[in-house]
Amino acid sequence: MTTYESDVKTISSGEEVVFAILSDLTNLEKLKENPSLKDKAKDLQFDANSCSFLVDGFGKMGFRIVEREPYKTIKLASEKAPIEVTVWIQLKQIAENETAMKLTLKTELSTMIKMMVDKKLKEGINAVADVLAKALNQ
Repeated sequence: MTTYESDVKTISSGEEVVFAILSDLTNLEKLKENPSLKDKAKDLQFDANSCSFLVDGFGKMGFRIVEREPYKTIKLASEKAPIEVTVWIQLKQIAENETAMKLTLKTELSTMIKMMVDKKLKEGINAVADVLAKALNQ
């Protein structure tokens, strides 16, 4: 199992607010207009429990929320993807209106596939964390 972790991002809201937003994926609809995502993911679609998108050179894939631990963790599993991927969004309140957020991605990759996608996954998990943090801090 290969694990990728984002840097810890700080969000200027309490963990209850952040959890409420992230645990309903329709709240991320505004990400469709994010310029840093437009060149990486296309045809973004959201409902309360899932999201899907088209990645150039990779195809259509998506994620579904499979577990919610109030104010602490949201666990997502891949759908329509050639490999099984699990993502955790971890939250921890660090001050009254400050929440730390970290994304963790775990997947089983063959050595050959890992050599091809390792750098992109490392960069990708941080890019997603950056986009989420910026959206939540607006």
